[in-house]
Amino acid sequence: MLSSDMQSEPAANGTRSHSSRRVGLWLFAAFQFFYLLTSTGRVRTPDEYNTLYTTESLVLRGSTAVPQAVQLHNFYGRYDVHGQPRAAYTPGQALLCTPWYALGQYLLARLPGVPADDTDLVVAFSSCLSSATFSALTVAFFFSLLVGIGTPSRPSLFAAAMVGLGTPIFAYSGWLFSEPLSAAVFVGVALLLFGHGHEPTAVRTASIAGLVLGLATIVRPTNGLAIPAFAVAVLVRDGKAALRAAFFLCATSAIGVVALLAHNALLFGGPFEFGYPAAAEGAKRLNTFDTPLVTGLYGFLLSPGKSMFVFAPPLILALAGLRRLWKLERGAATVAMLFPVTYLFFFARYTQWEGGYCVGPRYMVPAIVLLCFALGPMLAEGAARMKKVALLLLVLGAFVQCVSLATSFMEDEVPRGRYYNANWNYRLGYSLRGQIDLLWKYLASSEPARLGLGWDRWFVFLHKGGVSAATLAVLGLCMVVGFGISLAGLAKNVRSAA
Repeated sequence: MLSSDMQSEPAANGTRSHSSRRVGLWLFAAFQFFYLLTSTGRVRTPDEYNTLYTTESLVLRGSTAVPQAVQLHNFYGRYDVHGQPRAAYTPGQALLCTPWYALGQYLLARLPGVPADDTDLVVAFSSCLSSATFSALTVAFFFSLLVGIGTPSRPSLFAAAMVGLGTPIFAYSGWLFSEPLSAAVFVGVALLLFGHGHEPTAVRTASIAGLVLGLATIVRPTNGLAIPAFAVAVLVRDGKAALRAAFFLCATSAIGVVALLAHNALLFGGPFEFGYPAAAEGAKRLNTFDTPLVTGLYGFLLSPGKSMFVFAPPLILALAGLRRLWKLERGAATVAMLFPVTYLFFFARYTQWEGGYCVGPRYMVPAIVLLCFALGPMLAEGAARMKKVALLLLVLGAFVQCVSLATSFMEDEVPRGRYYNANWNYRLGYSLRGQIDLLWKYLASSEPARLGLGWDRWFVFLHKGGVSAATLAVLGLCMVVGFGISLAGLAKNVRSAA
């Protein structure tokens, strides 16, 4: 009888793992279509535009130079040693966005009802949808990690919904910033390292994780801060037995870091010469660390316009769950604590800690997701009252994201004196009040807003730009049908897993 039970246990574990993978796939599909529907589908900030220009150059010219940015008087970057204009941002995100740009350039822009003059609008829309995919991947990886460390499927699914709807990963799914991609990378690496039981981390697994983390620096150089955080997490989880694995994680991460430094040396004459210009608005130097630590900490923790707790209410519950997560999986718990603390103190001193024109604590978005790992065990062990609290935090968070996405944050932030003061310093009293006012304004008005203003949705924007209503309706219908099928498949597989 004992032998029979021992043989059936691995089979049962394998069945549960297979069921969880199916749930994760359907969850990815559901959030993918949901984020497609809610995307703004357009770019508006220099960060987004210059990423788009680099993607365009890669697809059409096989180069990362962006002469079109100079021609359009929208260049933010530096000229390289060969006199070519290069965007301020490393090309990792632009490279990964090329399939979406190609989809817009070679398919969507050639659909009936799309005027030839609207090609630029359509390819920008298509490129922006890459963030929807990266955000959906983040949610799916998050769910799979929680299940992998021993959290039951239903609490894991609830926690994933809290992250996908109640934190800025939802809002940033609609814009072309690099945070959704970075978040997907970090959660994916956590899944790779800690999401497959409590066996010591294999050297091969650690090497792959390190390679991915190193290459993530080509998406954003500050992603290198994650490398020591994950190495420490492996050591905390497995002790001395993990010294070799932690070493190989750091060693293989050096491949991506060296590639980044070589890129800098070849283009700008030195390994630590990045593409950032010396100054931006008002001749202000942005890439220094002269913000008082107290100012940055206050901004990220308590200010109405950048507080992580305002823009991600589920964090309140996640902080309470860290102790439970530590008992369940020390590696994931270490990442959930060490990574946000590292990012918090690093960016709190950064000159442009607020992230430029953007919504909420942009630089902290990946850290918010990792800290939310603690939601899983909290929901699994919590009482009915705790789940009601979780639902309330989910609703509050979703409301904040919906307000953030309803109208363009640029419409509210650009007027002088609202977001920045006369010296281009962020105003700590700024809040979502301006976007809430814009929301009420457009709800009460029957007059259509100019192109780029008003309701910030892809179908509104493209229709104003000249794309036919019939074409947009077909695209929207495909997304709605995909979303419905995904929800049905998700519900069926959740029941089966239970």
